[in-house]
Amino acid sequence: MADAADKVVVITGAARGQGEQEARLLAARGARVVLTDVLEEEGRAVAASIGDAARFVRHDIAEEADWRAVVALAEREFGGVDVLVNNAAVYWVRSLAEETAEGLEHALRVNLVGSFLGIKAVRGPMGARGGGSIVNVSSTAGLMGYPGHVAYGSTKWALRGLTKVAALELCDERIRVNVVLPGAVATAMTRMLGMEPGEGNLPGVPLRRVGEAHEIAELVAFLASDAASYVTGAEFVADGGATAGTPLPASNQGGAENGDGS
Repeated sequence: MADAADKVVVITGAARGQGEQEARLLAARGARVVLTDVLEEEGRAVAASIGDAARFVRHDIAEEADWRAVVALAEREFGGVDVLVNNAAVYWVRSLAEETAEGLEHALRVNLVGSFLGIKAVRGPMGARGGGSIVNVSSTAGLMGYPGHVAYGSTKWALRGLTKVAALELCDERIRVNVVLPGAVATAMTRMLGMEPGEGNLPGVPLRRVGEAHEIAELVAFLASDAASYVTGAEFVADGGATAGTPLPASNQGGAENGDGS
């Protein structure tokens, strides 16, 4: 189990979904967490339910001044920043023909520039504490093409590149940078596509179900912890096997009918 004791963690998009579960899990494992989001009412409620180990600040990740305020709060309340989870994103389904330059620019501003600004904002405070961990949250839409995801997918591909460059440039400061690529995960953002948790709810995926936010949180917690101290510049896919290939029909799983199956 990844230990987060005494770490100060900033998590964007933490008012609900994956960000909320990451905040709850890391706090349960000893971290002090700064939750940020534009959803102020929901974010404050989550922080209050976690207790004294949590603070909330309204935060537009595309605004550099907001990042300065987040870091200042983390330093004032908890003494610094050890971990940044760039979780916040905007998402919609829109075809290439339907997408606009304004829509693409907005997605880039939030999903890519927001993470870039976050890395820039925490670099100094992390270095002052001897290093830290940055976890960027991309998507399997950043590994392969999905129709209707021209804006979202483009930004999630780009986030992988940002991760690699940042990992190389920050290693001398003992700041690790990794990226998590979730597949279909049941959150408020994905329910518009009919994604609900439960066995058998996604038969096209080898594990035949939608992921759950707490499962992504476990991976993020590992990368945030000292258990991942030799891991940087890496990509971690959590998609139930979706990008491994086309699953066999259920009737064909279970080994050979004749012989020893070797």
